[in-house]
Amino acid sequence: MNTRGISNSSVSVVAGALATAILMGSSTDANALLFDQNITPDVIFGSGNANGSFTVDKEIAGVELGLRAKIPFVGTLNSNGNGTYSYTLAETDHDGNSGTAQRWNFDWTVNTDHLGTTGNKIDDFTYKLGIDFDPSLATNFLEFDPITPSANPFPDHAIGDNTTANGGGAEATDAADYLSLIGSNNVAQNSWRHSFFPFHPTLTYDPTIDGTYDISLIAIDPNGGVAASTQIQVIIGAGGVSIPEPGTLALFGLGLAGIGFARRRKAA
Repeated sequence: MNTRGISNSSVSVVAGALATAILMGSSTDANALLFDQNITPDVIFGSGNANGSFTVDKEIAGVELGLRAKIPFVGTLNSNGNGTYSYTLAETDHDGNSGTAQRWNFDWTVNTDHLGTTGNKIDDFTYKLGIDFDPSLATNFLEFDPITPSANPFPDHAIGDNTTANGGGAEATDAADYLSLIGSNNVAQNSWRHSFFPFHPTLTYDPTIDGTYDISLIAIDPNGGVAASTQIQVIIGAGGVSIPEPGTLALFGLGLAGIGFARRRKAA
């Protein structure tokens, strides 16, 4: 599967501590995150991707969101059991060639009716995904809605429902098909990495250095409330180091409208 068609009309960069509050929102009835979980119904993208090790928010209203980090192809899932995932630089060294590329992916999943009781579909909500590009303990998030369609080419998410088998998600063939799929199903998933989003000079990933990276995902209901939210932290090597917060949040709200997401080869 390939990345394509992410909405760029709402893409922005959010720097510093403020990003966490924006990304995670505030939901008074939110459940505590659950660690090392299987997701509903299974991992439905690609082939040979095992379930498990997801950091999940399962809301009583029926929304389930999950995130995890892994080494693709070999399927290594080094969860620490608390929403963090640790990998050595050797594990993240692409195919053993030092510095050639990032080798870890983050998998995300949305299920708007994991209990099968509400009838909610994918397009009944909007979403916000945050990807931290700062290797230190500070944050510099790229944030956007990975699901809600725009004028861009349609996304290539794996889409299904609570009966979809492992690796059995449908992928849209055109924009109209995508709209039909998210309007009639409740599960959307994909597997991405930082190098799929190379469109701003401050948002670069260096695979040769230690770092700590945060990933967040939110589902937003039609009234603007946070229906569910989850986040993970990925520790590469020794992890990041603390640095002073930037003196300005000049990057806050920086729009990147009009900058397309290039179609990229995605690891299964």
